[in-house]
Amino acid sequence: MSETFQANTEHMRKHLPLIAICLGYFMVIVDATIVNVALPALGRDLGGGVSSLQWVVDAYTVVFAGLLLPGGSLGDRLGSRRVFSVGLAVFTLASAVCGAAPNVAVLIAARALQGVGAALLVPSSLALLRGVYAERRARARAVGIWGAVAGTGAASGPILGGALVGAISWRAVFIVNVPVGIAALVLAAKHLPASGESTDAGFDPPGQALGILSLTLITLGAIEGGSAGWTAVQTLVPLAAAAVALVLFVIRERLARDPMLPLSLFANRTFSAASFVGLAINLGFYGQLFTISLLFQHARGYSALQTGLALLPEGVFVAIASTVSGRMTARLGPRVPMLTGLLLGAAGFLGLLTAGRTSYLVLVVPLMAAGFGMALTMPAATAAVIEAAPADRAGIASGVLNAARQAGGALGVALLGSLIAGNLVSGFHAAMCVSAGAFLAGALATGLAVERVPETLTA
Repeated sequence: MSETFQANTEHMRKHLPLIAICLGYFMVIVDATIVNVALPALGRDLGGGVSSLQWVVDAYTVVFAGLLLPGGSLGDRLGSRRVFSVGLAVFTLASAVCGAAPNVAVLIAARALQGVGAALLVPSSLALLRGVYAERRARARAVGIWGAVAGTGAASGPILGGALVGAISWRAVFIVNVPVGIAALVLAAKHLPASGESTDAGFDPPGQALGILSLTLITLGAIEGGSAGWTAVQTLVPLAAAAVALVLFVIRERLARDPMLPLSLFANRTFSAASFVGLAINLGFYGQLFTISLLFQHARGYSALQTGLALLPEGVFVAIASTVSGRMTARLGPRVPMLTGLLLGAAGFLGLLTAGRTSYLVLVVPLMAAGFGMALTMPAATAAVIEAAPADRAGIASGVLNAARQAGGALGVALLGSLIAGNLVSGFHAAMCVSAGAFLAGALATGLAVERVPETLTA
């Protein structure tokens, strides 16, 4: 009996580093979707117009996306555990400020600070997984769990937000992060490895500034495209400026003696293809999540909580598939789960073309296929990126992948959201074709470039 208890305790202790990492990552992902359902109550309490409420959401997204590359670089330079813990502390403190905000201006500033914490935390979380799990198969399974946490967080955000707002207040949407963040900080201090601290990764201030500028302008342009239109001045100016900043960034990184982002990473076809897949799946999936939520509420008259429950089949299969993906990747490498997931997800989006006023039951199987396909793909693509990068560049490699995913998510919401502006049902059908196309493009890139087991790059 005591031996069994001791064995179970030892097994649990072995996974405490993964629990610490996943708690922090769960908060970051939930906060990208939980706030939307709280906006009406928040607006009634604090005031502010539609544009102010939009920035309650977008301040987090813009800062998070813009700082991902520097966040990954800092993790490589200063140590993943240190940067992860700082990001976790900043995110937790910012959440407390959000919950106590006396007005919209303070709330927007605190949301931006949450974005800073998230950008430090997320790339370091993946680099830490590489440090904790030295064996490739164990690491693939851990990435699968990490992916399940991401999918569950994204899918549960609207449900959790609706429940907290209804039962307590909009402030609870932010305050709930505080005890979770404190628990993660305690676990991180006790159980995360200090390996990889103070490496010689590149310190490249001009490259970091251009990287921040590029990603911030891309995200801002995508957001404005969704609200003001793709031909509006406020959309075209940041997108044009982003193109210039991106060219300057590439030139700088090519010429720098010690670049923040070694462009040699992209010489590996698996790394490049898997990073593109990260962009494609977020464009398709988050664009679908945004547009179908509006379809359910405006065309079917669902409440926010009913909409969250209607999306539950998708969320459940996201969690299931992420774990399956980790196990498949451990046995077969990333190529098979990526191809399977991308094709299945595309089929799910095409199945949602039946949406309109048909029975909800008709949509259940396509929703499950879309969720399962996305979640089967994402952990495998993540594993491909991490395996393709050298160990001392794990942070910046994770930053590239997550920057691609954030940019894809922002573009997906903006692009697909603009399609439903005129006619909700027909626009939704067009949006699902775009989502399916994004997944099929990812499948093509995977088929052409992703190796069964990626070769490791040398710096």
